[in-house]
Amino acid sequence: MSQPQAHIVVVEDEVEIQQLVADYLQHAGFQVTTFGEGDRALTALTEGALEADLVILDIMLPGLDGLELCQSLRQHSQVPVVFLTARHDEIDRLLGLRLGADDYICKPFSPREVVARVEAILRRQRWLSSSAAEQGTPGLLLDPAALKVKLDNQAIELTPVEFRLLQTLVENPGRVFRRDQLVNAAYDDYRVVSDRTIDSHIKNIRLKLTQVRAEQQFIQSVYGVGYRFEPDISTVSP
Repeated sequence: MSQPQAHIVVVEDEVEIQQLVADYLQHAGFQVTTFGEGDRALTALTEGALEADLVILDIMLPGLDGLELCQSLRQHSQVPVVFLTARHDEIDRLLGLRLGADDYICKPFSPREVVARVEAILRRQRWLSSSAAEQGTPGLLLDPAALKVKLDNQAIELTPVEFRLLQTLVENPGRVFRRDQLVNAAYDDYRVVSDRTIDSHIKNIRLKLTQVRAEQQFIQSVYGVGYRFEPDISTVSP
């Protein structure tokens, strides 16, 4: 069941698609605001004109495109972002995820699937906000309520997908997770996500952590299997 009156922002320049998505989301109980241009959406989202619980972006927008908009949003907010686009190439999907998107839906699409993906992401958000506690690693603090991470009192900006992956690993120190298990931890809609996508997310998390504590590699690669979190290992794995 969707969160009552959660606010979804849809940025789509094709009026028919914009209205179709908005209609289905409103029917599911969401409040919806639409934009046809990336520039106007960015201004509204970053200058306090409106607050969003989730943003749906087309990539090919007039003016500021969806990729640039997502990148700019991530400098201000960790609001979940879903790309809804006609660009099917894997490189576009990987780039979108690296820029901080939480999901990527290709056109043509099922409006019901869009609603289901939105509901799944918001369910994860509510679950993550249920508690905030230090996860047993000195200097590392995960705050699920705010989707924020601090290491040695320095804030680390993670996307919601990156946060869920790190939380899964941190809560199970020493346990080896296969990539498919990490997919299930990050996404609960059973879609197909490639190993390369998970590898890309892990690479981003590692980079952000080592920018604060360069001598320690928290997330260790287990060759041929997956990854594990080792809070006390200071050597960098290959």
